[in-house]
Amino acid sequence: MQVKKIFCLLFLLAAIGSSGMALAGNNETENPELAELKKQILEMKRQMNETRLKHETEINALREKIDKLSQPVSEEAKAEDELARLRELAESMAGEKKVQKAPEETVYKFGGLSLQQLNPEISVSGDFVGHFRHQSETRKRTDAEIRGLELNFQSYLDPYSRIKATTHISDAGVDLEEVYLTHFTVLENATLDLGRFRQQFGVVNRWHEDALDQVQYPLALRKIFGDGGLNQTGASIEWILPKWGQAHQGLTFQVTNTENESLFGGDTLGNPSLLLHYKNYRDLSRDTYLEFGLTGLFGWNDKWNVLKGSTLENEHDTLGTQVFGADLSFLWEPADRALYRNVEWRSEVYFLNQDILAPDNSGRDNLNAWGAYSYLQSKIARNLDIGIRADYYKPDSKDYATAGASVVPLAYTAKNAERWQICPYVTWWQSEWVKFRCEYDYAFGHGTEDTEHVFWLQAIFSAGPHKHERY
Repeated sequence: MQVKKIFCLLFLLAAIGSSGMALAGNNETENPELAELKKQILEMKRQMNETRLKHETEINALREKIDKLSQPVSEEAKAEDELARLRELAESMAGEKKVQKAPEETVYKFGGLSLQQLNPEISVSGDFVGHFRHQSETRKRTDAEIRGLELNFQSYLDPYSRIKATTHISDAGVDLEEVYLTHFTVLENATLDLGRFRQQFGVVNRWHEDALDQVQYPLALRKIFGDGGLNQTGASIEWILPKWGQAHQGLTFQVTNTENESLFGGDTLGNPSLLLHYKNYRDLSRDTYLEFGLTGLFGWNDKWNVLKGSTLENEHDTLGTQVFGADLSFLWEPADRALYRNVEWRSEVYFLNQDILAPDNSGRDNLNAWGAYSYLQSKIARNLDIGIRADYYKPDSKDYATAGASVVPLAYTAKNAERWQICPYVTWWQSEWVKFRCEYDYAFGHGTEDTEHVFWLQAIFSAGPHKHERY
């Protein structure tokens, strides 16, 4: 469009110029102003011709580029272009010099702002338990209580050690259930615990009561170790052993005092008890694992109550006590549905062998008792678990095992005494912090207690960073 306008202007100027020339031919002399105008018109015409030629050259060049780009590129040309690009990249990288980064600027902050990190992590947990009991010759049938409130403290003291403590508060008083220091670097692949702790006899003895899968500890554990389980003060070292095929192995060795009254109530010399636990863990598949363990506990008693005539007298004789155990745990939990489905099976067996001085003054004797439990539990919904546990306990049979003798419940007077217990239960998780459990315990047998029916209602609550921690 611009070129057309220029041509129109030239045509107009040419017409004006020709008219001027005709008039000038008639005049004898030419007007100087007209001559100057004519000169300017000729210069403009020359510049317009140059501009037209320049635009035509640029347009032709653009047309050639468009025609070239519109043509299909051959594979060889593509390969050559790619090769050239890679060559240039390699040359640039070869010649590139490392640039030394400037050191980061150190920022100093007021130390008081980080003091909060030094505070221990505090958790609170506990449970409410109510029950209805029906048993012959038992008058009290119902009861409800806050079985205990646990205050849990834990904190890393430095990069090498950590402290954990649990204080149990109940109507019976305040009990320091656990407090121990863990050191992580005392030996290679080993950790050291110093203090008071629930001992690693099997699996569930290590768990706190409000963290159990049922309301109470298994029957055999309570009969042999007492209602509170095995909980003593000393040192524990746990090694991670080399793998055995596809299995992971661990070994725990514990040296503790003899606080447990059920097993070591007659120790006055202060001989330590020794515990050794072996664990073997393996993944059977992506969704399944199997774990088994073996445990041995060794200790001594030296003080015995012996009936001489009509009075009880103390006699001293150092005799050994051993308890052996085996545990097996199986868990199936599909990785893509772990929140909604799983199946857990756990079993343990306990064997007691205790040398004693017979309370009837008949000399040295030996007590043998054993028991076991097994339970199957399944998650059928995200917040609902169902399960059933079976307990069995077989005490020894001794004629001197009267109600007041120290050998009860490790031995009874009845021959072939035994006791069974069946415990179906349902656990409903209201939330991550609160869960409710309904359980029915049916206990029966021969030569021990009468048949018993107990209905339990349990409410478990917790708060803090370590909710429902087993230990």
